[in-house]
Amino acid sequence: MAKFLIGFMGSGKTTLAKAWSKDAIDMDDYLEQKYGRPICDYFDQGEEDLFRQRESEILQELVATDQIIATGGGIVEKAINRELLKEAEAVIFLRLDFEPLYERLKQDRKTNRPLFLSLKKEDLYHLFLKRQALYEEVATTIIEVADRTPSELIKDFLNQ
Repeated sequence: MAKFLIGFMGSGKTTLAKAWSKDAIDMDDYLEQKYGRPICDYFDQGEEDLFRQRESEILQELVATDQIIATGGGIVEKAINRELLKEAEAVIFLRLDFEPLYERLKQDRKTNRPLFLSLKKEDLYHLFLKRQALYEEVATTIIEVADRTPSELIKDFLNQ
């Protein structure tokens, strides 16, 4: 069964998934390819609900695979997604405190993150706090990621 990496944007889900398996799937990339539309377009057009619906459809499709899957940071927003994640073999929450996470996001110039670009720091912090409880609700494992390499994090998970 699938192994999911969850956590707030910038926590390292995609980086860790790619380090763990060359066949890892990034759900955001998969969604963009499947529907031929960049994620930022959904947010720019006021269609976050459509994006979240498509994200749920992809989660349902991928939950039965044997893949390592990096989810989008908001995957836990919908109750149906949380229920699906609870059925997965492994759901690894990559936890990082807000300030170092915010600094990562500020320095990441190559990734277009609609919510980061549109929210004030205070609003982003409130979203971060809201999601923390949701990540913890579905996680089978919680790994602190601060100042650690992907290989160290993979060893941590495999040794549990």
